[in-house]
Amino acid sequence: MLNKTISTEEKKSPKRKQRRFLGFFITPLMTLLLLTVIMSQCKKDDFTGEVVGVCPIVLSTNPIDEAINVPLNQVITATFNENMDPTTLDTTSFVVMQGTNRISGTVASLNAKTSGVPAAINAKSLLSQGSNPISAAPPTTTFAFTPKTPLAPSTLYTATIKKGVRDPMNNALQKDHVWSFTSSALLQYAVTLTSNPTAGGTTTGAGSFNIGTSVTVKAVPATGYTFTNWTEGVNPVSTDAEYIFTINANRALVANFTAIGLILNVTAVNGTVVKNPNQPAYNNGDNVILTPTPNSGYVFTSWTGDATGNDNPLTVLMNANKNITANFTAIGLTLNVTAVNGVVVKNPDQPTYTNGDNVILTPTPNSGYVFTSWTGDATGNDNPLTVLMDANKNITANFTAIGLTLNVTAVNGVVVKNPDQPTYTNGDNVILTPTSNSGYEFTSWSGDATGNDNPLTVLMDANKNITANFTLKPPVGPGIVDLGTAGDFVILSKSGVSVTGVTSITGNVGVSPMDQTGLTGFSQIMDVTNTFSTSSYVTGKIYAADYTPPTPAYLTTAISDQETALTTAMGLTTNVIVDLGAGDISGMTLAPGLYKWGTGLLITNAGVTLDGGPNDTWVFQISSDFTINNNAIITLAGGAQAKNIFWITNTQALLGSNVQFKGNILAQTLISVNTGTTVLGRFLSQTAVTLLDQSVVVKP
Repeated sequence: MLNKTISTEEKKSPKRKQRRFLGFFITPLMTLLLLTVIMSQCKKDDFTGEVVGVCPIVLSTNPIDEAINVPLNQVITATFNENMDPTTLDTTSFVVMQGTNRISGTVASLNAKTSGVPAAINAKSLLSQGSNPISAAPPTTTFAFTPKTPLAPSTLYTATIKKGVRDPMNNALQKDHVWSFTSSALLQYAVTLTSNPTAGGTTTGAGSFNIGTSVTVKAVPATGYTFTNWTEGVNPVSTDAEYIFTINANRALVANFTAIGLILNVTAVNGTVVKNPNQPAYNNGDNVILTPTPNSGYVFTSWTGDATGNDNPLTVLMNANKNITANFTAIGLTLNVTAVNGVVVKNPDQPTYTNGDNVILTPTPNSGYVFTSWTGDATGNDNPLTVLMDANKNITANFTAIGLTLNVTAVNGVVVKNPDQPTYTNGDNVILTPTSNSGYEFTSWSGDATGNDNPLTVLMDANKNITANFTLKPPVGPGIVDLGTAGDFVILSKSGVSVTGVTSITGNVGVSPMDQTGLTGFSQIMDVTNTFSTSSYVTGKIYAADYTPPTPAYLTTAISDQETALTTAMGLTTNVIVDLGAGDISGMTLAPGLYKWGTGLLITNAGVTLDGGPNDTWVFQISSDFTINNNAIITLAGGAQAKNIFWITNTQALLGSNVQFKGNILAQTLISVNTGTTVLGRFLSQTAVTLLDQSVVVKP
């Protein structure tokens, strides 16, 4: 209520009274409206504690822009310069993308505040009901996007805070805030487990685990043993049989067991001994029965060590730790001798021999053969051979046929012998048929044969050495296009080179006259000389026009050589094949040559085969777009090489997904490569080159 005395004039004048009554309400209302207008403006000033009238901006993000090796469980956050209205930040205004795919997740504030904002600058605190202020949502400055599932390894992500998100005073972010980062590779560590001693027990839980994983390993002692502890190297790490830890490195753990009771060690050579009961340890007073069994050719003779005599079986009273040896003696040693194409005489010739006896073996070959070697339980070619009988033995005497040899040498081709034998009898005929490798042709025989008969019949009247001579075929086609210094690069562009995702490039990359801003997605690192940079995506060097000399001049020459090569290649006219397949060569097999189209050129997923020798050449002159559909394969046959193939287009070259491409592309405009495509060749573009995820380019 108004607490004010009304003057006599006001009592006398109803209109004056009405104006005064209205002014009481209008003045505060206008003041509130004026304050609202002032607060709705997005104006900056120098008062550090003020919020009213200041545009929101994003001060920091986690991860930062272009961060790499970001953990796969990363929560993405953005911090503003002031408190924000949480109702304006959600999954439509805070977005994380992987390529063209939106990542599922949730958005929430991290630091809701209930105090610390001056009431004088909090718009909602200006509104009240009676003497009680109307409550407002707690202001926040940091917001988090939590992905629904972990990030994919080695993947590029882009995060965006969209313009329009607002603070409590209704001030809006003026433009999208965008940053990107790359996730780390998924790391795994190995856990290996061993038991000490091996018979002491078993372990479970070994394997490979993702970093940060909780791992449980267990040790179970065998009968007669108890678990002692886990050790790693010389260091004890746990006395719990069930050991739980978080893995952040390779672990080599040993489960240590301790024997319970008395130990009985039994040694047996040339035989075996069975223990009953068979335990790692025994109680004082236990009886253990030992039963020896000799190997073939041996007999059990006695016990030594902590037992004597020759009882079989033997009962052992366990009143202390014991070591017992079972002794076996040889009862005749056998000597088996095998001989094919000859005979072997044993001296002495007996069915069995005593351990330590010497036996002399004398080999005699059959007619047409010669003794060459011993194998089995003897080696070398001693004749005669003395054999020490210290075990049963099996020995083979090897004999080789005596005959005429025919040695044939072939380089850049092969020669088939018919019949194909290690030796021949005097008077035999052998037919030699030469076959050249791709790109070569058979020309002549030399050595113990002359001429160029194919096939050649050889009369075996002596040992012979014959050589088949193959000569490189003269190359077919328009010849190599001289790339000059442009040939130093696997990718060369005038306006820019961009890669998206994981891409592999083997060879140098250059961009000129565009500076290094034309290199997109490489995350390149400058060399200390500043003449080139490197990248995890490139096995080679990266050059840009604004790098330290002599790089700019080097690139200028390479670009000029590239332009000259394109002009020269498009100007070839000799023996040209025009408009083959009306611009569609899918499914065809093309010989070396010069091909020209007044239109574009298409290769569908039927692919194309280039069949020729290793020095033959192909030049394709294309007036319009060069298009290769998804899954198309360019197959090289007959020894054809990618370095000798030149695809020249007056416009652009567009390669689809999962293409297997071979050859060098020289383009007036764009060269575009889609996901999963592999290239054995070069990309030389007078505008831009773009490579999508998982593309592979290798210099031929």
